[in-house]
Amino acid sequence: MSATSSATSLWPAPTAAGPVRATVRLPGSKSVTNRALPLAALAEGPGTVRRALRSRDADLMAAALRALGAGLTPSEETASSVDWHVVPGPIRGGVSIDVGLAGTVMRFVPPIAALADGEVRFDGDAAARRRPMGPLLAALRALGAHVEGDALPCTVRGPIRGGEVTIDASASSQLVSGLLLAAARFEKGVTVRHSGPPVPSMPHIQMTVQMLREAGVHVDDGEPDVWRVEPGPIAARDLVVEPDLSNAAPFLAAALVTGGTVTVPDWPERTTQPGDALRGLLTEMGATVTRTPEGLAVTGTGRVSGIDADLHDVGELTPTIAALAALADGPSTLRGIAHLRGHETDRLAALATEINRLGGDVRETADGLEIRPRPLRGGVFHSYEDHRMATAGAVIGLVVPGVRVENIATTAKTLPEFARMWARMLEGDA
Repeated sequence: MSATSSATSLWPAPTAAGPVRATVRLPGSKSVTNRALPLAALAEGPGTVRRALRSRDADLMAAALRALGAGLTPSEETASSVDWHVVPGPIRGGVSIDVGLAGTVMRFVPPIAALADGEVRFDGDAAARRRPMGPLLAALRALGAHVEGDALPCTVRGPIRGGEVTIDASASSQLVSGLLLAAARFEKGVTVRHSGPPVPSMPHIQMTVQMLREAGVHVDDGEPDVWRVEPGPIAARDLVVEPDLSNAAPFLAAALVTGGTVTVPDWPERTTQPGDALRGLLTEMGATVTRTPEGLAVTGTGRVSGIDADLHDVGELTPTIAALAALADGPSTLRGIAHLRGHETDRLAALATEINRLGGDVRETADGLEIRPRPLRGGVFHSYEDHRMATAGAVIGLVVPGVRVENIATTAKTLPEFARMWARMLEGDA
């Protein structure tokens, strides 16, 4: 794998002068935002998505839906959030869509495009062309759509009939979610059967199913690895997006490594977001996690315990957990995450390379990482244009002076104000 850096793109990761004590208010969940917007664009009438995330991935989704004929009008805008008023329109072809590096756009939008009579062309960043997409495109063909290509760039054109299809979704849960989100608009609905190794990040499929049901769509997921969506209307809604719990990971990790306390307001009592697993993972690594009137509070002692964890369902938390493991007082084993080799970058190779570059001892396994703590030193931590790699470098930099993170701006993919929020957290507020 390769990484690039230049003097102008290196961010000096701040080192904490003492225990961090801050309240960090997070913008909306990318996963919820990029499901709510397609459902609103396919609904039977106008609706509103409030406190939606404003980030590169979310903006690419909004642009894609506009290109396909939906009206999206923003209001109550800040640097990282927006209220969208969404007016559905007839799905139209004859357009090109840039998916950037957003897995949700490259996998959720083609099934919508299959409702159009005209051709819709998809392409994105160079790294996106290497991300798994073939099973989704093959499924669209099997369901009646006209598809050219097995990866980006590709073209999709309807009409799509729907029906039953079998796919191997072991590379990404988004392959299933993409089919389910648009399925109520297919003439026959859809039955998706998974055949292959276990599907990763199952909470994300559960999120999709729950959001469909809340929009009045009938979904049957009673049989393991089978999802049935009946054809019918998608209700127009006024939806408020939850805070992004996965983006809480580096901020809560700051409490653990500095012996401080970080509180995240509005942490939901019940959620399908995989980031909720942070409560248990950080407890196992030595934190005290409590719910307070102000929000979810994580308190550390400055000591980090090693962990043996299966992160198969919460793979997006791996970079932060790996960073913590590199700072722990004992070895860690992170398992069940072979699918991370197909994310924004090969995250397993990237984490091993960058932590080892700082003096660490990380070894890749068939399905994860083995991390043995060693004293770390400063140096360049490459991000590989991967937002979660960048935030992992920031966590290490809290206690290792001289860490410089390449291209911290890549965090704009899901958290456009990260560098400012990080600085304010260290000042005692965010």
